[in-house]
Amino acid sequence: MSGEADIDLLLSDVDGTLVTSNKVLSGEAIAAAKNLGEAGIAFTLTSARPPFGMRHVVAALGVTLPIAGFNGGLIVDAKGNVLERYPIDATIAREAVQVILDCGLDWWVYTETDWIVSDIDGPVVSRESWIIDMDAHQRPLTDADLDGAYKIVGVSDDKDKIAEVQKRLDDRFGDRVSATSSSTHFVDITHPQANKGAVVHALSARLNVPVSRIATIGDMANDVLMFAQSGFSIAMGNATPEVQAKANVVTETNENNGFAAAVQRYLLSPAPINAAAHLHDVETSK
Repeated sequence: MSGEADIDLLLSDVDGTLVTSNKVLSGEAIAAAKNLGEAGIAFTLTSARPPFGMRHVVAALGVTLPIAGFNGGLIVDAKGNVLERYPIDATIAREAVQVILDCGLDWWVYTETDWIVSDIDGPVVSRESWIIDMDAHQRPLTDADLDGAYKIVGVSDDKDKIAEVQKRLDDRFGDRVSATSSSTHFVDITHPQANKGAVVHALSARLNVPVSRIATIGDMANDVLMFAQSGFSIAMGNATPEVQAKANVVTETNENNGFAAAVQRYLLSPAPINAAAHLHDVETSK
């Protein structure tokens, strides 16, 4: 598939896809998004981040369509107004936190407006805070927190522990939750409807675009779900071989403008990306 594609919408992951490891959105990526619009192809975002944590990317790219945060747990319009919400079942939320504790991991709980952590000095808390421009709060969980949780995260530098938690969650809850990895440090727990595959269908219905005419691009295991539901899928060059094997094609890495390269090669006409040298790289965290 190359040149002009039968695609009306590109749905993109953010971290590891649109931005570099330093969370920079390149001028080339901004130009590629602009060119999509000029070619009549709509563009929007989905991420494990809270919607608030995508606002810098949304502004830099001029996204006007709904975006899906928390892997689809909250779908909001470009101004942040909630369109669809899928909090985790409160009983499952309590049990999931206990599974994480039993496996010796730190936990994070995101509500619509707060981020509560078990250890403010724990692995990657400070980096995540910088990425999403949101302060974490270390305090005991309340009933209100667990009644309104949109994402629970098991956090560890130990990949084996992450894999163990994922298996335990799958064994215990089955399809009553969505448990996927958005990073090598995380296992994300969300409502079963809050997954990127469901996001494809939600946007299809909301925007009246057939799923067969939606393209998706991403790099992590949680992106595989949207690969399976879309008409055309693109894996980043920095994705694992297992993720790459689930996509139709593989582009360059996020450090080598893989997003822009994929847009040009697979979605746009063969003409070069238009002159946008005046567009500068944009810091998308703070």
